[in-house]
Amino acid sequence: MKVAVVGTGYVGLVAGACFADSGNDVICVDNDAAKVRALTTGRIPIYEPGLMEMVTRTLHTGRLAVTTDLRKALRRSEIVFLAVGTPPKADGSADLAGVFAVAESIARAMDGHKIIVMKSTVPVGTADIIRARMKKLTKHPFDVVSNPEFLKEGAALDDFLKPERVIVGAASAKAAETIAELYAPFVRTGASILVMDNRSAEMSKYAANGMLAARISFMNEVANICERVGANVHHVRRAVGLDSRIGPRFLFPGAGYGGSCFPKDVQALAAIARAHGYVARLAESIEAVNDRQKRVLADKIRTHYGNALKGRTFALWGLAFKPQTDDMREAPSIVTVNELLKAGARIRAYDPVARATARKVFGTKISYSSSAYNVLKGSDALVLLTEWNEFRNPDFDRIAALLKRPVIFDGRNQYVPDEMRARGFTYYSIGRRPVHAV
Repeated sequence: MKVAVVGTGYVGLVAGACFADSGNDVICVDNDAAKVRALTTGRIPIYEPGLMEMVTRTLHTGRLAVTTDLRKALRRSEIVFLAVGTPPKADGSADLAGVFAVAESIARAMDGHKIIVMKSTVPVGTADIIRARMKKLTKHPFDVVSNPEFLKEGAALDDFLKPERVIVGAASAKAAETIAELYAPFVRTGASILVMDNRSAEMSKYAANGMLAARISFMNEVANICERVGANVHHVRRAVGLDSRIGPRFLFPGAGYGGSCFPKDVQALAAIARAHGYVARLAESIEAVNDRQKRVLADKIRTHYGNALKGRTFALWGLAFKPQTDDMREAPSIVTVNELLKAGARIRAYDPVARATARKVFGTKISYSSSAYNVLKGSDALVLLTEWNEFRNPDFDRIAALLKRPVIFDGRNQYVPDEMRARGFTYYSIGRRPVHAV
């Protein structure tokens, strides 16, 4: 099939590369000329395992092309995916200015029937608004399909190539059938393609992310209670997860969730409800709990040092909001770093891939290293914020020797408290009592 993808961020670039790799002719469009030039040489603006290799391969075969020329892309395509950012406004609602601008540009440049596929996460009713706006600007026939994405950063290629389900919202049976055919190579193992109306498809994305975020926030609340009553959240999590009605996924407590989806989508879900005269108290509470959870680790650090952080140096392991990505959007590390800096502390940070992204966030307020162990030398404590694999089994003797005191604040519960005590560490984690060196 002939496919255009407007937007080359996480969603657009992954979708374009995967569609091209499955034999379609794909042209990706972006208004950032520098980004397009980089993409033509196989240099991608994000870190996603396997994506650079796939982009390079499909560019080489000619199945993938990139351009800044929207009109050129439309002439070559029958299906047009919109993968434009929808950042949150101050009130939490999605900013649709970019989506509307692209849709209207498409309408003006259309040269025949097109299927417009909304890949961006948009509020319920957006497809209807786009349909109405485009009708005013073109005489050509078109269809608007809602096709929300469910990609996890760090595993986006696997999620796209082996989806658990594909949701297609459309008013036209023929348009839905065409999009289902496009996705057919990815669902041969039995995953469902769910065809429904546009509004139900739009709502499905918010409902799914809201539910997953709720599990995380609920478990973080349980973790905070566990610490106060002397329970161990690790045992509680396992007991709860073995209930077949619940399951074990998304029950890991930590320093809060971040990224481009959960915070934005939970806020947007609450905003959608408010716009329709309903107060979504659970959605609002999910986000409030998460916002508070991002401050938990800094609170533990302040308590340990009696609020005397001025002049102290902390070594941070991990800056990205999760492993296998360089994404810093809404990362818990941002809150922790800012809280420590505000208290007068100094920060040395290491992340395997997010150093460049972190510089855009923190600038020169903190120092950066290309080595996990270099940041430890002379630091007062280690603060672990992202559970990269290389942090799971470190050299604890080396850590203890490099730190001023053997103290670890673990925001991802990577280590076993009793083992840390036996190794001579003072160790703080989430939802488990702190342990002190014997």
